Amino acid sequence: MPYKAKILLIYTGGTIGMMKDFETGALKAFNFSKLLQRIPELKQLDCDIDTVSFDDPIDSSNINPEKWDKIATIIEEKYTDYDGFVVLHGSDTMSYSASALSFMLENLAKPVIFTGSQLPIGDLRTDAKENLITAIQVASLQSKGKPVIQEVGLYFEYKLYRGNRTTKINAEHFNAFTSPNYPPLAESGVHLKVDTNLGLSQNNSKKLIVHKNLDTNVFVLKLFPGINQSVMSAIMNIPQLKGIVIETYGAGNAPTEDWFLEALQQGIDRGLHIVNVTQCSGGSVNMGQYETSTSLKKIGIISGSDITTEAAITKLMYLLAENVSPNAFKTIFETSLRGELT
Repeated sequence: MPYKAKILLIYTGGTIGMMKDFETGALKAFNFSKLLQRIPELKQLDCDIDTVSFDDPIDSSNINPEKWDKIATIIEEKYTDYDGFVVLHGSDTMSYSASALSFMLENLAKPVIFTGSQLPIGDLRTDAKENLITAIQVASLQSKGKPVIQEVGLYFEYKLYRGNRTTKINAEHFNAFTSPNYPPLAESGVHLKVDTNLGLSQNNSKKLIVHKNLDTNVFVLKLFPGINQSVMSAIMNIPQLKGIVIETYGAGNAPTEDWFLEALQQGIDRGLHIVNVTQCSGGSVNMGQYETSTSLKKIGIISGSDITTEAAITKLMYLLAENVSPNAFKTIFETSLRGELT
């Protein structure tokens, strides 16, 4: 008999796992152990599916590093028992979670696919079934005895993206996510087409290392015309703050006023790691391209290149917890660790 992949479905919460109570009309989480009864189409997949659920499923607005630890621990404990993992998650913070898990799971050589839906699984027009079925199918893909996908991915509305390259762009449409600076790893149509040239490949002999401690002494600052000195000074002097992601204009541009640059310099002098990412939905930071970013480069601001804000803030949490030496921090951040930047 041909080998059947074993897939573990991890339900954390979110719209995808909701069913409408026909008496009250309210949404409530359904029993995932009865998944095959709810979605008989899953029986047609050429894999074995087991399920595990958070004891108390959460809205993704309540996700935090403690919950990321929980997901990572489940994967760590079940890693040798399964060929792939599908994480069902609310869409609002899914890109943050997919980014975080990509850094937490070092030497990952199996698929960890995040998915969810805009409508509950029991809704007449739901996108949940297609997202779930194809995410499981993607996670079960094998070639020459190895998983085809060997990284954290995010599957939504016919496209599989690298998880740490995604961002949520729409609260109402089914195509809720985009990957602005990296093409999809796979697309689902009449056929499921995987571009194997785009995926990460791992040395399967390396042991999975799970980094469970993230440092949350970080901050995201979005620049805007009118940001003032007292606000900047207050942010740079937040007690225990260790890192900031600054969303700048265009290709990494910011005000050139003395007080602004002095505030950044003071932050760097007191040990803050400051990362420059663009506010634009696509494109890259290129400090020094314009005069308005040359000064940032001179004072040692870290270039985020084409990283997303979600990946930048979770990478910052990860590296801060690893106690990277101050001298090496900038170099390591500007290096692609999990395919998160070009």
